Amino acid sequence: MNPILSIHNLEYRRGNQFNLSVERMDFAAGRMYFLAGANGAGKSTLLQLLALLLPPDKGEIRFNGNSIKGAAGRHKFRRQITLVEQSPFLFDNTVYNNLAFGLRLRDINGDLQRRRILKALHSVGLEGFENRRARALSGGESRRVALARALVIRPKVLLLDEPTAGLDDDSLSLFETNLAALTEAGVAVIMSTHDGDQARRLNGEVSRLENGRLTQAVETSSSEYRPMENVL
Repeated sequence: MNPILSIHNLEYRRGNQFNLSVERMDFAAGRMYFLAGANGAGKSTLLQLLALLLPPDKGEIRFNGNSIKGAAGRHKFRRQITLVEQSPFLFDNTVYNNLAFGLRLRDINGDLQRRRILKALHSVGLEGFENRRARALSGGESRRVALARALVIRPKVLLLDEPTAGLDDDSLSLFETNLAALTEAGVAVIMSTHDGDQARRLNGEVSRLENGRLTQAVETSSSEYRPMENVL
């Protein structure tokens, strides 16, 4: 199976203090991937490069076999790839309007828009939150709104930067159920984590970064986790 997203001989420099260099990584549709490593290892930078928010200094990123070149190329494929950052920015508006923003850009309005928003909120355990003010939510609720906002546009690749930090056990269980269901729906999920057991629970592949270099890639084999519902 051809990867949906891949990087080849990628380099990114940030002044004289940090350099990210990854020779090759492939990500398949319907699979879960984890980026592990200490703070400052390059996980967030790699996610931003994969999200096409940063241009690499060298190397190539491919989406469905298509080489992504220049600002025009990044813009063309960016709607297929969504990044949920660790401290997501939410508009100072209702939860509903936060989720509706991306749909309006894609000319999805009316009843279809509402159905997709309500389904996305249900999938992250936020039924009835559509009229809440987004910036009045707790940190855990804000991250779930950001995830719902990503899910509602149905990306091909979902990137998550430390999405489970600070979640309680119930929220973590629901979150992981949703992630597993996404891969069942064919989405490639790539996330950074400090939870060493998470990859085992979700039957994912772990890549470890150290000082901007890929040092380890190990595919887990656990089959204990089963999704409860398809969130898409």
